[in-house]
Amino acid sequence: MGSPQGRIPELRKDSVTNRWVIFSPARAKRPSDFKSKSPTTTQTQQQQDCPFCLGHEHQCAPEIFRVPPTSGPHWKIRVIENLYPALSRTLADPSAQYPILNPNPNPGSSVKVLGGFGFHDVVIETPFHSVQLSDLSPQEVGEVLLACKKRIEQLSTHDSIKFVQVFKNHGASAGASMSHSHSQILALPVVPSDVSARLDSMNEFFRETGKCSICEVRVEDLLIDESTHYFAIVPFAATFPFEIWIIPRHHSSHFHELDGAKAVDLGGLLKLMLRKISLQLNNPPFNFMIHTSPLQVTNSELPYTHWFLQIIPQLTVVAGFEIGTGCHINPVFPEDAAKVLREVQNSE
Repeated sequence: MGSPQGRIPELRKDSVTNRWVIFSPARAKRPSDFKSKSPTTTQTQQQQDCPFCLGHEHQCAPEIFRVPPTSGPHWKIRVIENLYPALSRTLADPSAQYPILNPNPNPGSSVKVLGGFGFHDVVIETPFHSVQLSDLSPQEVGEVLLACKKRIEQLSTHDSIKFVQVFKNHGASAGASMSHSHSQILALPVVPSDVSARLDSMNEFFRETGKCSICEVRVEDLLIDESTHYFAIVPFAATFPFEIWIIPRHHSSHFHELDGAKAVDLGGLLKLMLRKISLQLNNPPFNFMIHTSPLQVTNSELPYTHWFLQIIPQLTVVAGFEIGTGCHINPVFPEDAAKVLREVQNSE
């Protein structure tokens, strides 16, 4: 791997998101020198004050379910309502009232207002404050993923819910307000614009090639590792340095099609990727998102919609150019990032 200064900038277009990314290695150190300047710590909140810890269940918002499903004091995973939800589950179901026009629109205005109905839940991944998701066994990570699957299936019974986003914020600078390991689920009565844009891009690729853009994703020197049912890559047009996608080998439109064996397999690969970025990048804050399809996709949309899991270590700042254009500048070529991550030796 040559010096970053020995390569010229490139623009690459992502066939999944339809976005351009600038790769500018002159702005970077050597890829192997990338480290988080603000590593995540888990002790910023004392265990005795944490409502997510075992024995503090009474401090939390109402529980939806737990794993295992017993009423005793011991549990492995709890899914609860978010105490400070972005959307309200108590509002009237909006399915019969959308669109609601602005009450004082200008003539011809297309402004729409929808009551903030939806569901915002928290998945507490472990009862113990000092344990992170990457500390769990593949089986235990798989159980967390299956808890998310179960909650999505419950939310899908609401006709007005169009899309469910599962995500994890790890570290304060990645958006986590609690240091206890947890992820979140937001169910919306609309399909967000970025999701629609991704589906439109996938559809365009399918119309041009007759193939699914995720099934056809380039692997080769972008591969980090693989398992029976999944493979992990740095995407060809990675928006962020050391961004990782975990992709099902076989075409699947919805994350909640996951079964028990695939959950454990995915759990093992996800654990490995989180361990690699922690070891190589100095335990950086990160986000991961499960990019699944809207709940009500049609049969004609199924051939080109394919879910994947995206991990983004927080190593750079999104600034004015990125906000203004939607075009990001990545200082690390994906092939270099994949090589660095391949070579990280997991200590477990």
